[in-house]
Amino acid sequence: MLQDIADDIQKGLEGKDFDGSLKFDCGEDGVIVLADNQASTQDKDADCTIRISKDNLTKLLTGKLNPMTGVAMGKLKISGNMGVAMKLGQLLG
Repeated sequence: MLQDIADDIQKGLEGKDFDGSLKFDCGEDGVIVLADNQASTQDKDADCTIRISKDNLTKLLTGKLNPMTGVAMGKLKISGNMGVAMKLGQLLG
């Protein structure tokens, strides 16, 4: 469930500063939006959108899917501000 993933992301955000907003768009499963140091399943506009399946999002967040490999293989698509997407790697790393 996406709320569980959002809760895990929220724990990872504690004590860190994430500038900008990022949306994980998981299609019919819903969205997770990172904005103002909060992870939410409420849909809203974001600086950067990553379209990804729920399964691949889990793999991405647990380090089992390399972001660059994911893009190359078409497992995720990034639109909007690429700089925000790059910050995500530093935040989760």
